[in-house]
Amino acid sequence: MRYGHKYVFLLPGLLVLIAILIFPVIFTVRLSLSGWNSYNPGLDFVGIKNYVRLFTSDPRFWEAFSRLAFFSLTTVFLQYILGFGLALLVWRDVLFKRFFRVLFLIPMMTTPVIMTVIWKTVFHESLGPVNDFLSMFGLTPLWLSDPMLSKVTVIIVEVWQWTPFMFLLLLAGLLSLPKEAFLAASIDGAGPLRKFIYVTFPLMAPISIGAIIIRLIEASKIMDTIYVLTSGGPGTSTETTSFYIFIKGLREFQMGYSAAMSFTYLIVMILSLTVIVNILIRVFIGRND
Repeated sequence: MRYGHKYVFLLPGLLVLIAILIFPVIFTVRLSLSGWNSYNPGLDFVGIKNYVRLFTSDPRFWEAFSRLAFFSLTTVFLQYILGFGLALLVWRDVLFKRFFRVLFLIPMMTTPVIMTVIWKTVFHESLGPVNDFLSMFGLTPLWLSDPMLSKVTVIIVEVWQWTPFMFLLLLAGLLSLPKEAFLAASIDGAGPLRKFIYVTFPLMAPISIGAIIIRLIEASKIMDTIYVLTSGGPGTSTETTSFYIFIKGLREFQMGYSAAMSFTYLIVMILSLTVIVNILIRVFIGRND
């Protein structure tokens, strides 16, 4: 008991963890087993009825999840490629590299909702500058009214907004790389491309995995961009899981069913991220063993 007092100091942090993480999950599970809706508010127990409905008669949820997977994987892949390229550019001795470091971070510093409103104006089909420019070539695409182009618009906005985050993480990783490996490669006569393939990229593998996972977790919660830019439309072509849960829970007030969807979404995301982590380890590290 001599050192038992140290656990007392851990108690406040443990209580905060229970309050903000464990309790909401437990309450969500309990809520998912209830029939709480706009006609019957309360935690009356209905068993797994909501889960049966979700898995047997609601394909819209799984369609929304497939769109979420498409948006997440596509945007994070593009963010990684662009972020890595920008990080390599600034990492080298280029003119005004301090200026470029700040410039590349500006999109991330702005509020996502505000920037999405600006992008919605940019892609406006009759008043937006994009279509004003394209009209000179006889093109006036319906960016927010066409199912395919609306997806492209969401991807453009997300990539523009969050590539700076990937750039920041990867640049920090590049600045921390040991110089000895590059010096040895130079002595062996390796050029810039070979240095990147055999030195830079392998050394950046752990940082790359961490950056991709962090962005995948955040991208899987995309809500504000969808809500402001397309509201899930046209139809349900850009509707993601978070937005569909929002509709069922806070518009139609089917709280029990939305809780069941939320908990299912959590479990599926945990399993999906576990698989993705294993794939990333094989791609980035496995080949170097």
